[in-house]
Amino acid sequence: MIGRPPTVSLWRNRNYRVFLLIQTFSALGDSFSFVAIPLLVLHSTGSVVQMGLVTGATGVASIVTGLFAGVIADRFDRRRLLMLSDVARCLLYALIPLVWLFATPMWLIYTVVPLTGGFAMLFQVTYVAVVPAIVEPDQITRANAHLFGSYAVATVGGPALAGFVAAAFGPVAAIGIDAATFAVSAAGILLVRLRPTPPPAGDEEKASEGVAGGGLRGEFLAGIRFLWAHPVLRPLTVLLSLVIFLTHGMTDVIIFRVKKDLGYGDDTVGYVLSAGTVGTFLASFVVTRVRKGLGFGPSWVGATALGGVAVGCLGLTDSVPVIGALSAGMLLATGVAGICSMSLRQEVTPGHLLGRVTAAFWTTHYSLGPLGAAAVTAGAAGFGVARVCLAIGAGVVCVALSGMLTGIVRSESSA
Repeated sequence: MIGRPPTVSLWRNRNYRVFLLIQTFSALGDSFSFVAIPLLVLHSTGSVVQMGLVTGATGVASIVTGLFAGVIADRFDRRRLLMLSDVARCLLYALIPLVWLFATPMWLIYTVVPLTGGFAMLFQVTYVAVVPAIVEPDQITRANAHLFGSYAVATVGGPALAGFVAAAFGPVAAIGIDAATFAVSAAGILLVRLRPTPPPAGDEEKASEGVAGGGLRGEFLAGIRFLWAHPVLRPLTVLLSLVIFLTHGMTDVIIFRVKKDLGYGDDTVGYVLSAGTVGTFLASFVVTRVRKGLGFGPSWVGATALGGVAVGCLGLTDSVPVIGALSAGMLLATGVAGICSMSLRQEVTPGHLLGRVTAAFWTTHYSLGPLGAAAVTAGAAGFGVARVCLAIGAGVVCVALSGMLTGIVRSESSA
């Protein structure tokens, strides 16, 4: 298998093709709830602060789940975990349209959406750990780019379609469609076969053991210790924590800007978010060449800084097409940085630790996300979108440039 062209090998890999198709379909459904949940909250309460609280509550659930998601992903059958996560989200999201036929209880949103966020975290941690069991080591960045691109293809039309469905039948109908896609995704995972994870050898086995007292805490700390000992993953985790704090509520801010500040309808919100996902699609095309040409560090720092510039400009325009274009630029930058970051972790982390390292990484850098979402949406309501976007954009640029003072910019793609 060594020496075969990665592109040819990937498309001849049946498990990879099936996995790519399943994730594309699932992403199409995800884009419905991505639009429908904030719209449902806004329709029910008229409050951008409530939108931020729901986003923040979902972030808290993800953080709590992340404390043990990595241990679960490293202990149990990863394919079954993916199926479990999809089935659980299908059932939870299906509750919303069923209950909304008889009442409109906001407590259901505050219960169901965070729970789905927890299962989403379990799925995401397992998903990252699964990719190296489907493709070869030298294909990881390219495979992640394809998967990211398939997500973009699905979500380019998804938000616009969700906006139309929400405008015609209400946001709960769009959430029901999302529930159905999770059912199809769970069934499709049955067709995917994974290579077994090699067992850890001597020293690696010791390194993965917990600290004195062992148990769940020790196993989770094995991921933390690996992150902290790695010269690139350590500063990257800190910087990403700051970026997530600043940007976690940006989707809510964009929706608020388009609907409340500019007075457009749900279908226009769908158009804007669809335009934004074009940037995600473009990122999947350029990331492999960018990382190969510049190396990991310059790619991540440059992309993150450009994303900050796009965020800063969002509040300076009243033009919906310009807002869509800036959203695309923001997600292009986020996509390049995110694919590089995920691929690096998959490349440098031993397979038996990958779930725990991924969970530790995401739990750490998402820990500030709920606070950030609440602060950003409250700031948008109190001070206006323009000022908040300028402040966030400047902050992201500063965080990115501070990466030049760390080992990130001196790292090669293999770190």
